[in-house]
Amino acid sequence: LHTVGLYKDGTVAAVGNNEYGQCDVSGWSNIVTVAAEGLHTVGLCGDGTVVAVGWNEYGQCDVSRWSDIVAVSAGSWHTVGLRSDGTVVAVGRNGSGQCDVSGWSDIVAVAAEGNHTVGLRSNGTVVSTEYEEDLLGTWKNVAAIAAGNNLTIGLCINGTVRSSNIDETHVLGWRNIVAITTGDHPAGLTSNGTVLESSYFYDDDPKYCSDWTDIVAVSIGDSHAVGLHSDGTVVAEGSTSFGQCDVSTWTNIRTP
Repeated sequence: LHTVGLYKDGTVAAVGNNEYGQCDVSGWSNIVTVAAEGLHTVGLCGDGTVVAVGWNEYGQCDVSRWSDIVAVSAGSWHTVGLRSDGTVVAVGRNGSGQCDVSGWSDIVAVAAEGNHTVGLRSNGTVVSTEYEEDLLGTWKNVAAIAAGNNLTIGLCINGTVRSSNIDETHVLGWRNIVAITTGDHPAGLTSNGTVLESSYFYDDDPKYCSDWTDIVAVSIGDSHAVGLHSDGTVVAEGSTSFGQCDVSTWTNIRTP
């Protein structure tokens, strides 16, 4: 229920629910990417270290000793970091084994959500910590991954999208996709700057992005969506109960 933006100068903005200080990022600097989920926010610094703020009930913000990190992902109750050597670290709740990533290697991207963690190998195959492992182990030629509520989606090198749901009709027919995201439902950014969304859970799932154009990055949350325009401005649609869509004044935002 909050939104985070990374400025081109390496500082960070955040709006929305700040009950646990998850929006207290105004002092951050030299940040190269950010990740936000649930009640905490994570930032990757240019020197490979990591900072985090917000709810820390399960130690999901205990990242101060990490080093040599090149990518981060935030789940609802855990945080995952990818090292430059292709290994992975994780902290936080581990009730479903979502932090059991110490044996992973040759990883080039990570995604975390809820009770699972997903890793993309350099050969285009995928590994997962939990219930999806058998299915995701059959995927090939994957270029990007995204983890959502009880769902993982994969972007293939040919611009199509796979889903861990046995019924993949909600992404069937998507073409020319260049980036993916999934929160309460999946979305894909097309090469022409528009966004496709699916009704994964229910046919009447809300659609936030159907009329957006000139988008270069998109993120779907639990109740809202955020899009980055090529000029560095931001658009948001959906629930604004905590002000998480109050991004109209943001400028000079870069792709996280």
